[in-house]
Amino acid sequence: MPKPGNRGSVNKKRKKSGYNIKWILVISVWTFLLATLVSLLSENLMRNLDLLTATIVLNLIILLGVIFDIIGTAVTAADEKPFHSMASNKVAEARYALKLIRNAGIVSNFCNDVIGDIAGIISGAAGTIIVVKIISLYDFKNAAIISVIISSIIASMTVGGKALGKEFALQKTNKIIEFASKILMILDKKFGIDLLPDLKRKKRGKRRDD
Repeated sequence: MPKPGNRGSVNKKRKKSGYNIKWILVISVWTFLLATLVSLLSENLMRNLDLLTATIVLNLIILLGVIFDIIGTAVTAADEKPFHSMASNKVAEARYALKLIRNAGIVSNFCNDVIGDIAGIISGAAGTIIVVKIISLYDFKNAAIISVIISSIIASMTVGGKALGKEFALQKTNKIIEFASKILMILDKKFGIDLLPDLKRKKRGKRRDD
């Protein structure tokens, strides 16, 4: 049984785990819906494109996955201190930067996992359509070889792009957070879309004492 003095910390842990379970359920459902919708739309659109345009779209999809991976990595590596200084100097986007950092788990999960997985699904479907177009245009007999080559190119571009992006994210963390916070601010101010909740600053020292 927990000691009377520790009841507050136990309740906090329960609340925290409940919040995580809620987020897991919500993001799982949304990922399923988004992946289904985007896959159907992209596949139907890609079939109507010529080979060059389909290749450009494929590269843009891979680039989108890399950009979101950069944001997700930067958020987990960021420190609040520079943005507290910005907030004290009345910099408008500082509040949104702090929200990003304080919601690092949610943001990184969405950027790295949700968008990353959806981009992977779409790029795979796009690659299949490009293979079909190449075979029909150039009358290749061995479809398996073309499929392996295209799949390998997509995989190498995705992994290489994300590896390069992670290095960039760790070197330019604050700049990336500033950019992402400006996007959040525009969504909130112009369209009334507030994507992240305001959370209190995490007190790491108290956790150690508890």
